[in-house]
Amino acid sequence: MAAGEILLSVSDLWQKLGDAQILQGLSFDVRDRVRPDVVTGQVVGMLGPSGVGKTRLLRLIAGLDDPDRGTVRGPGGATLPVGSVGLVFQSYPLLAHRTVLDNLIVAGEANGLSSSVARTKALALLERFRMSERARYFPAQLSGGQRQRVAIAQQLVAQKTFLLMDEPFSGLDPSALEDVTKLIVEVANMDELNTVVLVTHDIRSALLISDTLFMLGRDRDASGKVVSGAHIQKTYDLVDMGLAWRPDLDLDPSFPTIEREVKQAFKAL
Repeated sequence: MAAGEILLSVSDLWQKLGDAQILQGLSFDVRDRVRPDVVTGQVVGMLGPSGVGKTRLLRLIAGLDDPDRGTVRGPGGATLPVGSVGLVFQSYPLLAHRTVLDNLIVAGEANGLSSSVARTKALALLERFRMSERARYFPAQLSGGQRQRVAIAQQLVAQKTFLLMDEPFSGLDPSALEDVTKLIVEVANMDELNTVVLVTHDIRSALLISDTLFMLGRDRDASGKVVSGAHIQKTYDLVDMGLAWRPDLDLDPSFPTIEREVKQAFKAL
């Protein structure tokens, strides 16, 4: 694909839960990011306050729920192929009675791989994610950051073009937070078309690793009262701003300025 072509198009999504309008006319596109001589996937941050509908949006993209109206399309406007979307929930659900390695093998088999192929891919992923020494551990024996690594690897045993992550920075200590931000970028850059969409309210972490930042929020009426039905309120193209693909971005003198701007915009969502 050529640079700038649409990889994911979310168009005019509407969804109600009971009498509550959760999403209303929500639209955005994710475009292919290309750097000369560097394999570069996409990392898209979706910022929004708790309860605004971020997790609901991920479920719609993953095909777990159907919208009341609107479409989710992949490259060329086609429906996303079955099995092309992985979703890592905030709770990192793993089979408690299975080892780390077995959790990955089961995921591979569920996606149509033979046991031997699933095992080979699982071992390679555990090595890449620095979890080989924990292969025989059970989920209860892992830290939160380690469980998250396994949950991500679980989605990648069978190749996924799109990886959706629900609050990936929540509840992690500073060391684990740094590890997972690096891991997300690594996963995205495993293939030119890989696209990670993460929803979060962690502004700083999202700014540090995203190439595009969408802000999901609700309108307000003339009196300042929140109107139900969230949609994209603001977009930051961090590539055009020169704030993407940079190590130690937080040390750049311009970083505090954009961080303050995004925090101020967040308050109005």
